[in-house]
Amino acid sequence: MLGYDKLTDNELWKLIKQHDQKAFRALFDMYWSKVFTTAFRYLKDKDACTEIVNDLFLNIWNKREQLEIESLQAYLTSSARYHVYKKLKAIKTSPLELVENYDLLDDKADNANPIDDKIKYLDLENRIDSYLTALPKRCREIFIMSRKENLSNDEIAQKLNISKRTVENQLTHALKHLRNALKDLSIILVLLRIMDNY
Repeated sequence: MLGYDKLTDNELWKLIKQHDQKAFRALFDMYWSKVFTTAFRYLKDKDACTEIVNDLFLNIWNKREQLEIESLQAYLTSSARYHVYKKLKAIKTSPLELVENYDLLDDKADNANPIDDKIKYLDLENRIDSYLTALPKRCREIFIMSRKENLSNDEIAQKLNISKRTVENQLTHALKHLRNALKDLSIILVLLRIMDNY
């Protein structure tokens, strides 16, 4: 992988779209742990999470020509959550699976159905991701860099060669859009705090 680990995500993605297998391997090596950790946070099942990681990256390679990805990190995190969501839905509908995965259950007595709670949370996160697609490209890019890549406003301004004020205005616009879409300010604020911890 000599040299590939020095490339930016965007440079890697361009090479992957050109069928560069070494670039894809570099991407896998760089992000498999983060994708696995994201999935494991919900499932606590190593085999299921390994399967999710493999499926996710296989899907990226197979659909590399069709996919339009602005931020690989954000895309991989969102995709991991989506795969976990599907897995949890399958677990919920399978009594045998529920019995075999006691580690999914929360010991707290006041939490009657933790799987339902995780599904609702993931569903809301996936809805936010879908609402983001309605934003203008630059606005969406700035929001992802801020909330999912944890870059400061100064770092975003420097990286995109724009003013800090422009970054602030675009973030304000994105948040307003999400609030209107979700119709619940308290939920969006909680989720944005969670996103800040990614």
